[in-house]
Amino acid sequence: MIERLIDFSLRNRLLMFVLAGLVLAGGAWTWSRLPVNAVPDVSPVLVQVFTVTQGLAPVEVEKYVTYPIERAMTGLPGVTEIRSSSGFGLSVVSVYFDDGMDIYFARQLVNQRLQEAREEIPAGFGEPQMGPISTGMGLILYYYLADINDQYSLIEMRTIQDWIVKPRLATVPGVTEVLGIGGYVKQYQVKVDPQALLRYDLTLGEVIERIENNNINVGAQFLEQGGEQYIVRSVGLASGIEDLKKIVVKTVDGTPIYLRDVADIEIGGAIRRGLQTLNGNKEVVAGMVVQLYGANTAAVIERVEAKLDQLAEALPEGVKIVPYYQQADLVEASVDTVVDALIEGVVLVVLVLLVFMGGFRPSVVVALALPFSVLFGVIGMGYFDISANLMSLGGLAIAIGMMVDGAVVMVENV
Repeated sequence: MIERLIDFSLRNRLLMFVLAGLVLAGGAWTWSRLPVNAVPDVSPVLVQVFTVTQGLAPVEVEKYVTYPIERAMTGLPGVTEIRSSSGFGLSVVSVYFDDGMDIYFARQLVNQRLQEAREEIPAGFGEPQMGPISTGMGLILYYYLADINDQYSLIEMRTIQDWIVKPRLATVPGVTEVLGIGGYVKQYQVKVDPQALLRYDLTLGEVIERIENNNINVGAQFLEQGGEQYIVRSVGLASGIEDLKKIVVKTVDGTPIYLRDVADIEIGGAIRRGLQTLNGNKEVVAGMVVQLYGANTAAVIERVEAKLDQLAEALPEGVKIVPYYQQADLVEASVDTVVDALIEGVVLVVLVLLVFMGGFRPSVVVALALPFSVLFGVIGMGYFDISANLMSLGGLAIAIGMMVDGAVVMVENV
């Protein structure tokens, strides 16, 4: 069989050159589009459901939130395991599916059952939401916001993160979530005076109701005049502390009682349960960029870095984005290590062949089999959707010796 193949190849040299060229071109084209990661992502097909509750103890979270969600997920096709965790104010339910199941189909199944779970969760106990479409390998960038002149508070820095940095990074193709850590989420806090409530015969519930009813925009249809329509709007949304102070909470004998008469209104930070420090010395506001499941890590990181350069112009004066962990460094180091090993292997193989085969032409023929075999393997990687990573490229580097053995035997037979 081998002799027939050799004879056929020698009689059809032009055809062999064309086929070899097609393989080389196809391998190079596939390599340019091959997903590049540091290590292969072996994470299971996982869909997580998060529910944030308002101050419930773990016992109530487990009974009224976690258990209904777990029960709703039972019986889904392809589910292998369901795990959960109930903590103070937070429920996490992890649903594991069979390997190979499409993640979007799995999320669709979970979303359908979530409708049933929402009906069983008591009102006001939280709204279950699915987590981002990502895996444990999806955290591709960590950064913090540096206040160079120390002129911004932690509330202001967190506002910059949530309203300037996060929305822009979230528009990058391949990014599924941008998370903020540290600082304080800005709040307009109404601190009610109990004595004032007694004085004006008000309850806390009434004050909350007045604030909600007086902080809203409503539509009032339109008026026709001169052949034109004029939209009528009732603008009531509060845009600052002064607007909140002027909300009328009660009227006594025609005299309005304003919110400022019964409460102090100020800007403050939401309750938090963690913080971020820089080298253990200074508290900072940080963020994490989460990659979409199955995306090309190298391409996503490149687009995120380009967006960070654009963001530098949109940030307030004295604020700078400083990355402190980039998966790009790990990806580049891994790929460079394997590529260097491949190049060194080819050079050493050529030198050894020159010594043992005693001729330049057979040595070149055997050496050319190496890039040909590697690119042929790259085509297979693209077909089977295998990313270029430390493991797959390392396998190619290890296989150089085996490739050379086969090529030497073929050349000696010729």
